[in-house]
Amino acid sequence: MDKLVYKAALFDFDGTLVDTEPQYSIFWGRQGEKYHPEVPHFEKIIKGQTLGQIFAKHFAGMEEVQHQITEELNEFEQQMTFDYIRGARDYILRLRNMGVKTAIVTSSNDMKMSVVLRALPELKEMFDLILTADMFTHSKPNPDCFLTAAAKLDCKPEECIVFEDSLHGLQAARNAGMRVIALATTLPTERIAPLADEVWENFEDK
Repeated sequence: MDKLVYKAALFDFDGTLVDTEPQYSIFWGRQGEKYHPEVPHFEKIIKGQTLGQIFAKHFAGMEEVQHQITEELNEFEQQMTFDYIRGARDYILRLRNMGVKTAIVTSSNDMKMSVVLRALPELKEMFDLILTADMFTHSKPNPDCFLTAAAKLDCKPEECIVFEDSLHGLQAARNAGMRVIALATTLPTERIAPLADEVWENFEDK
Protein backbone atom coordinates (compact mmCIF):
# COMPACT_ATOMS: atom_id res chain seq x y z
CA MET A 1 0.00 0.00 0.00
CA ASP A 2 1.31 3.44 -0.90
CA LYS A 3 1.39 5.46 2.30
CA LEU A 4 1.37 8.67 0.25
CA VAL A 5 -2.01 7.74 -1.20
CA TYR A 6 -3.72 6.17 1.81
CA LYS A 7 -3.21 7.88 5.11
CA ALA A 8 -5.68 5.72 7.04
CA ALA A 9 -6.88 2.13 7.01
CA LEU A 10 -10.32 1.45 8.50
CA PHE A 11 -11.22 -2.09 9.51
CA ASP A 12 -14.48 -3.78 10.32
CA PHE A 13 -14.01 -6.27 13.16
CA ASP A 14 -16.04 -9.50 12.98
CA GLY A 15 -15.21 -11.46 9.85
CA THR A 16 -12.56 -8.94 8.83
CA LEU A 17 -10.01 -8.89 11.63
CA VAL A 18 -11.19 -11.91 13.62
CA ASP A 19 -12.82 -15.16 12.59
CA THR A 20 -15.99 -14.90 14.68
CA GLU A 21 -18.65 -15.26 11.99
CA PRO A 22 -18.95 -19.05 12.35
CA GLN A 23 -19.67 -18.55 16.05
CA TYR A 24 -22.33 -15.92 15.36
CA SER A 25 -23.85 -18.19 12.73
CA ILE A 26 -24.41 -20.80 15.42
CA PHE A 27 -26.03 -18.27 17.77
CA TRP A 28 -28.32 -16.66 15.19
CA GLY A 29 -29.11 -20.00 13.60
CA ARG A 30 -30.53 -21.10 16.94
CA GLN A 31 -32.51 -17.88 17.32
CA GLY A 32 -33.91 -18.31 13.82
CA GLU A 33 -34.99 -21.88 14.53
CA LYS A 34 -36.65 -20.74 17.73
CA TYR A 35 -38.40 -17.56 16.63
CA HIS A 36 -38.48 -17.63 12.82
CA PRO A 37 -38.60 -21.26 11.70
CA GLU A 38 -40.29 -20.07 8.51
CA VAL A 39 -37.05 -18.32 7.47
CA PRO A 40 -34.41 -20.76 6.22
CA HIS A 41 -30.80 -19.92 7.15
CA PHE A 42 -31.82 -16.97 9.32
CA GLU A 43 -28.17 -16.58 10.35
CA LYS A 44 -27.28 -15.63 6.77
CA ILE A 45 -30.10 -13.10 6.48
CA ILE A 46 -28.84 -10.96 9.37
CA LYS A 47 -25.09 -10.95 8.61
CA GLY A 48 -23.51 -7.51 8.87
CA GLN A 49 -26.45 -5.96 10.71
CA THR A 50 -26.38 -4.33 14.14
CA LEU A 51 -28.49 -5.81 16.91
CA GLY A 52 -30.83 -2.83 16.61
CA GLN A 53 -31.29 -3.45 12.89
CA ILE A 54 -32.01 -7.14 13.50
CA PHE A 55 -34.59 -6.33 16.15
CA ALA A 56 -36.28 -3.63 14.06
CA LYS A 57 -36.62 -5.86 11.02
CA HIS A 58 -37.26 -9.28 12.51
CA PHE A 59 -38.43 -8.78 16.10
CA ALA A 60 -40.42 -5.53 15.98
CA GLY A 61 -42.87 -5.22 18.86
CA MET A 62 -41.44 -8.32 20.55
CA GLU A 63 -39.89 -6.57 23.55
CA GLU A 64 -39.68 -9.65 25.77
CA VAL A 65 -38.05 -11.66 23.00
CA GLN A 66 -35.59 -8.83 22.30
CA HIS A 67 -34.67 -8.75 25.99
CA GLN A 68 -34.18 -12.51 26.07
CA ILE A 69 -32.03 -12.51 22.93
CA THR A 70 -29.93 -9.63 24.26
CA GLU A 71 -29.24 -11.48 27.50
CA GLU A 72 -28.37 -14.68 25.66
CA LEU A 73 -26.13 -12.80 23.21
CA ASN A 74 -24.26 -11.03 26.00
CA GLU A 75 -23.65 -14.36 27.70
CA PHE A 76 -22.63 -15.97 24.41
CA GLU A 77 -20.12 -13.23 23.62
CA GLN A 78 -18.49 -13.67 27.03
CA GLN A 79 -17.50 -17.17 25.93
CA MET A 80 -16.43 -16.39 22.37
CA THR A 81 -12.93 -16.83 21.01
CA PHE A 82 -11.29 -14.12 18.90
CA ASP A 83 -8.78 -15.62 16.50
CA TYR A 84 -7.24 -13.28 13.93
CA ILE A 85 -7.99 -13.74 10.24
CA ARG A 86 -4.82 -15.13 8.69
CA GLY A 87 -2.15 -12.45 8.39
CA ALA A 88 -4.29 -9.66 9.87
CA ARG A 89 -2.13 -8.81 12.87
CA ASP A 90 1.14 -8.69 10.92
CA TYR A 91 -0.49 -6.66 8.15
CA ILE A 92 -1.74 -4.01 10.57
CA LEU A 93 1.65 -3.76 12.25
CA ARG A 94 3.27 -3.21 8.83
CA LEU A 95 0.80 -0.43 8.10
CA ARG A 96 1.65 1.28 11.36
CA ASN A 97 5.36 1.00 10.63
CA MET A 98 4.64 2.78 7.36
CA GLY A 99 2.93 5.62 9.21
CA VAL A 100 -0.61 4.69 8.16
CA LYS A 101 -3.27 5.51 10.75
CA THR A 102 -5.55 2.63 11.71
CA ALA A 103 -9.06 2.34 13.10
CA ILE A 104 -11.62 -0.31 13.95
CA VAL A 105 -15.12 0.66 12.80
CA THR A 106 -17.50 -2.00 14.02
CA SER A 107 -21.24 -2.61 14.31
CA SER A 108 -20.58 -4.25 17.67
CA ASN A 109 -21.49 -2.32 20.82
CA ASP A 110 -19.31 -1.13 23.68
CA MET A 111 -20.12 -4.14 25.86
CA LYS A 112 -18.98 -6.58 23.19
CA MET A 113 -15.79 -4.62 22.53
CA SER A 114 -14.95 -4.56 26.22
CA VAL A 115 -14.95 -8.37 26.08
CA VAL A 116 -12.77 -8.24 22.97
CA LEU A 117 -10.24 -5.90 24.57
CA ARG A 118 -9.87 -8.20 27.55
CA ALA A 119 -9.10 -11.05 25.16
CA LEU A 120 -6.95 -8.98 22.78
CA PRO A 121 -5.48 -6.08 24.79
CA GLU A 122 -2.91 -5.45 22.05
CA LEU A 123 -5.66 -3.87 19.93
CA LYS A 124 -5.26 -0.67 21.95
CA GLU A 125 -1.72 -0.37 20.61
CA MET A 126 -2.52 -1.59 17.10
CA PHE A 127 -5.24 0.98 16.42
CA ASP A 128 -5.40 4.74 16.79
CA LEU A 129 -9.17 4.63 17.11
CA ILE A 130 -11.92 2.12 17.92
CA LEU A 131 -15.46 3.15 16.96
CA THR A 132 -18.42 1.01 18.04
CA ALA A 133 -22.09 1.10 17.11
CA ASP A 134 -22.77 3.07 20.30
CA MET A 135 -20.71 5.97 18.95
CA PHE A 136 -22.71 6.82 15.83
CA THR A 137 -26.39 7.37 15.11
CA HIS A 138 -26.73 5.74 11.71
CA SER A 139 -25.57 2.17 11.12
CA LYS A 140 -24.01 0.63 8.03
CA PRO A 141 -24.78 0.89 5.08
CA ASN A 142 -24.97 4.56 6.06
CA PRO A 143 -21.43 5.95 5.63
CA ASP A 144 -21.43 8.02 8.84
CA CYS A 145 -19.29 5.55 10.77
CA PHE A 146 -16.47 5.62 8.22
CA LEU A 147 -16.73 9.36 7.66
CA THR A 148 -16.57 9.91 11.42
CA ALA A 149 -13.46 7.74 11.65
CA ALA A 150 -11.81 9.66 8.81
CA ALA A 151 -12.58 13.01 10.45
CA LYS A 152 -11.21 11.86 13.81
CA LEU A 153 -8.03 10.70 12.10
CA ASP A 154 -7.81 14.04 10.24
CA CYS A 155 -8.05 12.37 6.84
CA LYS A 156 -10.17 12.98 3.75
CA PRO A 157 -12.39 10.10 2.55
CA GLU A 158 -10.25 9.62 -0.56
CA GLU A 159 -7.20 9.18 1.68
CA CYS A 160 -8.79 6.17 3.42
CA ILE A 161 -9.01 2.50 2.55
CA VAL A 162 -11.66 0.26 4.13
CA PHE A 163 -11.52 -3.47 4.86
CA GLU A 164 -14.93 -5.14 5.18
CA ASP A 165 -16.64 -8.50 4.77
CA SER A 166 -20.39 -7.75 4.94
CA LEU A 167 -22.64 -6.29 2.27
CA HIS A 168 -23.80 -3.46 4.56
CA GLY A 169 -20.24 -2.62 5.47
CA LEU A 170 -19.02 -2.68 1.90
CA GLN A 171 -21.89 -0.44 0.81
CA ALA A 172 -21.13 1.97 3.66
CA ALA A 173 -17.51 2.22 2.53
CA ARG A 174 -18.63 2.79 -1.05
CA ASN A 175 -21.06 5.46 0.11
CA ALA A 176 -18.23 7.14 2.00
CA GLY A 177 -16.18 7.46 -1.18
CA MET A 178 -13.30 5.36 0.09
CA ARG A 179 -11.28 2.59 -1.52
CA VAL A 180 -12.74 -0.79 -0.56
CA ILE A 181 -11.08 -4.15 0.04
CA ALA A 182 -13.58 -6.98 0.57
CA LEU A 183 -12.59 -10.00 2.65
CA ALA A 184 -14.10 -13.22 1.32
CA THR A 185 -14.34 -14.67 4.81
CA THR A 186 -18.10 -14.53 5.29
CA LEU A 187 -19.71 -14.30 1.86
CA PRO A 188 -18.68 -15.75 -1.52
CA THR A 189 -16.57 -13.63 -3.83
CA GLU A 190 -19.32 -13.23 -6.41
CA ARG A 191 -21.57 -11.50 -3.88
CA ILE A 192 -19.02 -9.02 -2.56
CA ALA A 193 -16.95 -8.27 -5.66
CA PRO A 194 -19.42 -5.73 -7.14
CA LEU A 195 -19.01 -3.55 -4.04
CA ALA A 196 -15.22 -3.75 -3.82
CA ASP A 197 -12.12 -2.53 -5.60
CA GLU A 198 -10.36 -5.77 -4.66
CA VAL A 199 -11.33 -9.06 -3.00
CA TRP A 200 -8.88 -10.79 -0.65
CA GLU A 201 -9.13 -14.21 0.93
CA ASN A 202 -7.09 -13.05 3.92
CA PHE A 203 -4.13 -10.76 4.71
CA GLU A 204 -1.29 -13.18 4.03
CA ASP A 205 1.33 -12.03 1.52
CA LYS A 206 -0.25 -8.58 1.30
